[in-house]
Amino acid sequence: MSVTKQILISEVGPRDGLQSINTILSTDDKMQWIRAEYEAGVREIEVGSFVPATVLPQLADTAEVVAASRELTGLTVAVLVPNFRGCEAAIAAGAHKISIPLSMSEAHSLKNVKKTHSAMLEEIKRCVQAVQTVPSDQRPHFEVGLSTAFGCTLEGQINEDFVITMAQRVLDLGVDEVGLSDTTGMGNPAQLERLTTGIWKKCGESKLTGVHLHNTRGQGLANALRAVEIGISTIDSSLGGLGGCPFAPGASGNIITEDLVFMLEAMGFDTGIDLEKLLCVRREVAQLLPNEAWYGFTSLAGLPLGWSQQAKTR
Repeated sequence: MSVTKQILISEVGPRDGLQSINTILSTDDKMQWIRAEYEAGVREIEVGSFVPATVLPQLADTAEVVAASRELTGLTVAVLVPNFRGCEAAIAAGAHKISIPLSMSEAHSLKNVKKTHSAMLEEIKRCVQAVQTVPSDQRPHFEVGLSTAFGCTLEGQINEDFVITMAQRVLDLGVDEVGLSDTTGMGNPAQLERLTTGIWKKCGESKLTGVHLHNTRGQGLANALRAVEIGISTIDSSLGGLGGCPFAPGASGNIITEDLVFMLEAMGFDTGIDLEKLLCVRREVAQLLPNEAWYGFTSLAGLPLGWSQQAKTR
């Protein structure tokens, strides 16, 4: 295991956050959010999900958002897809990164994507085949998110050996990478380390570089800290802690981007994100979503005296 001092923060608010609230932002407002985070230094943003508009009308314009986001040089435009049809749409739209959830809880899988494990494995196989038809220099990065890997509100605890075995199964199908997702916020740092190192030992460190964490029980930053300490280099987070899974009862929002950036930058990690600008983005987006709950300690307390000098001289 090797620790990198550069951490990629993948902002998932425009997808995970918006899918969890009733407010429907216009395409222009979504792009105002995405461009503002880009200007603050964020270099990977999950901009939407290719799901039927009847299911998530909040994300019905994902193809348009992908097209507009691709104009931002150096930004990795990521999307979530629930199935093969969504993967086809993501490829056609030109997404740089495509993630598909494979819930480790079959009960959650049936609620979330209405498919059993075996059916989802078939969907993933078809997605791999579709991605591989794209010329190599344009091919999107295809990832399987191992959702509810830390536990499920419907099934309870998930066997860790099963998670590791499923990681190997999907990697054998030809996906580029797997990600660990604490969909319900049940995970703890020791569990994160066991799952991560277990997958690394069986599949290789390059096949798991990112984690998706929720703060349902206040463990989000603790889990993120352990992740970067053992060598994870990509952490998903959401502006203002927006987010959660509509199909996992009691699963509240993601870890808060602003608080994550503060912790990592204060420790000497390089996120490439200007925190003062990011806090301004938060205020701008909060005005677009005035009826939604916003979370975070850094925005409430403000930055410490001398923060800008600290960032320049450490």
